[in-house]
Amino acid sequence: MRDDLQPPGSEAEAQDPGWSWHLEHLSWPEVGRILAREPRLVFPVGALIQHGPHLPLATNTFIAEAVGREISRRRQILLAPTFRFGVNGPRAEMYAGSAGLQRKTLHRAMNELLAEWEGHGIKEFLILTAHRHESHLDALLMAMTSSARTTVVNLLTIHARDLLEASSAAEHGGELETSLMLHLAPSRVRTNQVADSKLDPSAHRRYLRGRVPTPPPGSRGVLGFPSRASAEKGKAIFNRYVQTLEEILGEEPSGSRKEGGSG
Repeated sequence: MRDDLQPPGSEAEAQDPGWSWHLEHLSWPEVGRILAREPRLVFPVGALIQHGPHLPLATNTFIAEAVGREISRRRQILLAPTFRFGVNGPRAEMYAGSAGLQRKTLHRAMNELLAEWEGHGIKEFLILTAHRHESHLDALLMAMTSSARTTVVNLLTIHARDLLEASSAAEHGGELETSLMLHLAPSRVRTNQVADSKLDPSAHRRYLRGRVPTPPPGSRGVLGFPSRASAEKGKAIFNRYVQTLEEILGEEPSGSRKEGGSG
């Protein structure tokens, strides 16, 4: 970064291809100048949990991080480093590499981080996640601030049914998530390991609430139809997510708002 960089928000800075809105890339004076005109922060929260043999453990993280990065770039809003661990469902540990936090641990971490940033002048947080587990969402939705507005968006609840062949309500590593990964990180999708696994909606609800094993035996960790996925679908879903968030950010800050759900 140049010492003579013009204050953020200027036409020159907006046209600078090297400019980054990521906190990790900025100095504290640069962050301060941005906050003086745009006191909002995008905060992606991921998870490290299996998504079948064809997708990486960090699928949820890839999705939330990529959407957060794009919305930050488009709207010139600060982007926080991605919090890479979430709350996983029961027996997730049976799949090698999956690891998560307790709900109370994630909740406490969110509270502490938001309090630090609020003290620096953040007046609105946009927390993004792409993980359906209810305890994970509860921890985010219950995050507290002193006065800042907090909007929690579970990206997987944004309507995308019209872009898919099958319903995304009962899936894990299925058509929706596999399509997104084929668009965002195609080299990380093991297409030769794709296998479909159907689960009826009532059983899926029990699965989400931790009342059945994660996921049912014989599925290899997949719920849904990843064989129907495509990069074209993933691009359309990604654009839908970004468009929806732009609409949310277009609203005037007022009070505190929570958005989420189990999907």
